[in-house]
Amino acid sequence: MLAQRNVDIDMLIQNMSIEEKVGQMTQIDLGLLADGNICALKKPQTLNAKKLATAFKKYKVGSVLNVGCGSGTISLDLWHSIIDDIQKESLASSKNKIPVLYGIDAIHGVTYTKGGTLFPQQIGQAATWNPALVKRANQISAYETRASGIPWNFSPVLDLARQPLWSRFFETYGEDVYLAKTMTQSAIEGLQNNKEEYRVAACMKHFLGYSLPLSGKDRTPAWISDRELREYFLPTFQTAIASGAKTVMINSGDINGTPVHANYDILTTLLRDELKFEGVAVTDWEDIYKLHTTHRVASSKREATKMAILAGIDMSMTPNDYEFTEHLIDLVKKGEISEERINLSVRRILQLKKELGLFKTTRFDKINYPKFGSAQFATVAYEAAAESITLLKNKNNTLPLSSAKKVLVCGPSANSLDLLNGAWTHTWLGRNDKTYQTPNKQTILQALQTNLGKSNVLYAKGVSADSAIDIQNAINKASLADYIIVCLGETPATEIPGNINTLELEDAQKELVESLSKTGKPLVLVLCFNRPKIIHSIVNKADAIIHAYLPGNEGGHAINDILYGKVNPSGKLPFTYPSATNSLVTYDHKKSEEMHVDFSFNGFQPEFEFGHGLSYTSFNYGDFLISKNTLGDKENIMLQIPVQNTGTRKGKEVVQLYYDDVFASITPSVKKLVRYKKIELNPGEKKLVSFKLTKEDFSFINKKLNRVTEPGDIILMCKDKKQKIEIK
Repeated sequence: MLAQRNVDIDMLIQNMSIEEKVGQMTQIDLGLLADGNICALKKPQTLNAKKLATAFKKYKVGSVLNVGCGSGTISLDLWHSIIDDIQKESLASSKNKIPVLYGIDAIHGVTYTKGGTLFPQQIGQAATWNPALVKRANQISAYETRASGIPWNFSPVLDLARQPLWSRFFETYGEDVYLAKTMTQSAIEGLQNNKEEYRVAACMKHFLGYSLPLSGKDRTPAWISDRELREYFLPTFQTAIASGAKTVMINSGDINGTPVHANYDILTTLLRDELKFEGVAVTDWEDIYKLHTTHRVASSKREATKMAILAGIDMSMTPNDYEFTEHLIDLVKKGEISEERINLSVRRILQLKKELGLFKTTRFDKINYPKFGSAQFATVAYEAAAESITLLKNKNNTLPLSSAKKVLVCGPSANSLDLLNGAWTHTWLGRNDKTYQTPNKQTILQALQTNLGKSNVLYAKGVSADSAIDIQNAINKASLADYIIVCLGETPATEIPGNINTLELEDAQKELVESLSKTGKPLVLVLCFNRPKIIHSIVNKADAIIHAYLPGNEGGHAINDILYGKVNPSGKLPFTYPSATNSLVTYDHKKSEEMHVDFSFNGFQPEFEFGHGLSYTSFNYGDFLISKNTLGDKENIMLQIPVQNTGTRKGKEVVQLYYDDVFASITPSVKKLVRYKKIELNPGEKKLVSFKLTKEDFSFINKKLNRVTEPGDIILMCKDKKQKIEIK
């Protein structure tokens, strides 16, 4: 532990050598400090004294991270031991007593600490349409990450999910700018706006335009105009910066032929000068080297280092050697990069360490974290999973099911916590031996068995995610069941290992559904996908369909409760669910994208629309109540929408307000989300849902790259209700 002390950052920088400064800009992986295979099941890595000395005595390293296939075995005590030993060596090796900043990917909870609370992945959190719940989930993630001794979380992902092929689709808050902005604000506040010992530094990922690769493959080129970058991909980062986000991770790919890690216009002119971001910009894995090895815009790693630092990078996730450090020291000593430029990054890094309290204590004592992995936290994870689950189809009120009937459960995600959690769960790819599974967390099958009793639940896996196992066995067992629940799924993966060549659902899974549909038994599909796999050919085979996304460790329990009516579903799609592999049109498309082959405007035919989600009750919307029909500068319109529960069950409804900008200088979208609110109503209960709107709510980026609101007519839309207003 460090004694409490006040730190003068400027004085500290004056006392630092070039080597110490460059060390602060270096981030290495834990594997560079340890012996043993991180993938080993029984014996975790152990720190190596010689390697520690190399890192901190010789290279003055300022930051460490880890990611790997054995990380899920790390207990709180082991984390504390690892980080304390690292800090001890760092402090002993530094005349200025500068602590190490440890970072980790706690993507949907503290994913690399044994016993931590795991929430739905971000796409599922977005499906709750409940920012307050998302904020609470992130507060818990921050608490448990800090309990592990780790003060920096490489989360949240702020890229928009507008390319369904992309392997990190599930890590986003969906396709819509406004929905993602509201979730972004909640996430940043949840991670950072806590007591010092409970907060972590958030990291906005990945600046900028990372999620729209033309090929759909991770880390491949994107071709995005400056206007579209600002219209669609910048607002979430602007929101995060306004909410106080302390760090940012850079896009690993290139935009319009320039790798972002070498793009001064994006990393300095836009991020620093225009957006006024003052925090730390960190690379992704080996991305400075990749300017030479992959993008080939630098003739050597030394030149790559020079390009990235001059473009605006503060810290290099090296992470497996010290070549970056050596190159940067050489570049400074030979005058190719000024010491003033280095000081700028070092000041940001030291300021972050100070704000995180690391100069007071390198780790807050674990006695301060009695709620780690608690039932209280698990309840919040359950609520997030339950509110995310989206009822897409319910023919003849098939759901909820009767608990007096027998069910057959089958499919790849029926008895797998891996497929309920996805990647970044105990391990990077989330493909775990049972050794890593969390005790007392139930799969869908186990939750159903607990609910109905094992004698009333038949099980036949039938298929894996990509191949047939024994479909005939499932067909045989179907004769003994009243209902069939087929749990479809996708092999956990992310980044490059998650690249796919088609969105089409695997043939084996389709064959299972088609075969079981022929039995004539009511058929329910449960979807657990990383992205929207095409299910068009089997939608009509199913009587009911629920989308569970990747609901986390409480997902089995939540899915059971949705299926049997203990919870009334309230999730809404945060993306447009396509009906065909090459028909990937978002909800906020342009009118021309609706053109059909017969020249009608019936060409937009997704499987399920953005914002879609059914309930076990019904809601009636009344006419708009509006304060006035015109909107000028510094004015607002108050809008009220009467909503009544006209069914027989209590239910939650997401009131979604859209608008159509009738004519504009940039082709307008057919509609855009402008407000939403989630409410709960008892049977017969009626509420007035109020929204305040200003001119800025109808703004867009024009041809000159300015955000403007043009005069003209706006059509407000909520369900089947419409209201015209005029912008003055």
